[in-house]
Amino acid sequence: MEDHPIQGLMTTAMENLKDMVEANTIIGNPVQSPDGSIIIPVSKVGFGFAAGGSEFQSTSNLSSDSEATLPFGGGSGGGVSITPVAFLIASNQGIKMVHLDEQTHIYEKMLHFAPQVVEKVQEIIQSADKKQSSKKDTEKKEKQAPTQYDV
Repeated sequence: MEDHPIQGLMTTAMENLKDMVEANTIIGNPVQSPDGSIIIPVSKVGFGFAAGGSEFQSTSNLSSDSEATLPFGGGSGGGVSITPVAFLIASNQGIKMVHLDEQTHIYEKMLHFAPQVVEKVQEIIQSADKKQSSKKDTEKKEKQAPTQYDV
């Protein structure tokens, strides 16, 4: 079976898109800064691809049983969107992720501070329990009948 012309259009477009995007597109090449830190860019990549074509009826009156090749018209296209979203920074102080999108940054901060918040809540609950138990002890002492030693 002979290849249809649209197959060539699709193959060419897909090969070119494949060449444009590789692993280094999403996680970029590391860059060393003067202070010794290594900065790695992180990007979001989006693809788009379309192909189409049509065969046109010839204007000459050919018999319907003839297998004449019909004229073909077609096109294809593709696109790539690359958006930087963060930088991964490795330095002597440790590794951290610097987000360019503030919403992501907020979620990271929440996860970072979650253990500290849990500890604070536990401390508050424990101190409230201690206050409540000491208050009950004081009330019990006040309710006891005075002894001969109480003046």
